[in-house]
Amino acid sequence: MNRYQNIKKFVNIKSKKVYYSNLKYPAIPLSLNDIYVITTAGDRLDLLANQYYQDSSLWWIISLANEDLPQNSLYLPLGTQLRIPTNVNSILNSYNELNS
Repeated sequence: MNRYQNIKKFVNIKSKKVYYSNLKYPAIPLSLNDIYVITTAGDRLDLLANQYYQDSSLWWIISLANEDLPQNSLYLPLGTQLRIPTNVNSILNSYNELNS
């Protein structure tokens, strides 16, 4: 899934540069079905997204659900407890609604 595919584009007529509107991300509520894991050596957000969602591009869902993580890297501190949301379709629907 490309999270930028439905984002509004704007083109500057003079410079022909393409600009995109700012992304809005949904709140990710807690669920009794969420999965909790402790990170080990080699864990990355994209690899965990691929393992749990079969789509590495959904790494941002895990990142947003764990606000205490550094938001500038796919790499994770060792021994960190992560919440992996299981309501992915609901999150993606909210994301698409916010950015349509």
